[in-house]
Amino acid sequence: MEERMYGVVLWADARDRKAVIWCEDHGSLAFYSGPEPSAHQGMDIDAGDLIQFEIREERDFRRARNLRRVDSGFAPDLPDKLRRSGGIGQPGNVVAFPTAHAC
Repeated sequence: MEERMYGVVLWADARDRKAVIWCEDHGSLAFYSGPEPSAHQGMDIDAGDLIQFEIREERDFRRARNLRRVDSGFAPDLPDKLRRSGGIGQPGNVVAFPTAHAC
């Protein structure tokens, strides 16, 4: 089952066309692996970009497809905030999902 969701890019590699995305539902991270590069398709995304995408639950992970950038540089400090929070699941280490976008 696929649905549309918003997320913030935590890490992206433009050359390999891959990204890790923090999803607005606070579920598991989503992984993006873009199509083979060509002169006519694809989109460069960077850490901190707000994107909308289709998400599909696969056996062991969530896959993001059909990315659409909503706001470039929406939350540029988010990856650093998450690194400084001390780790996932640690009490008192809460980082809120950015909510200043218009859905």
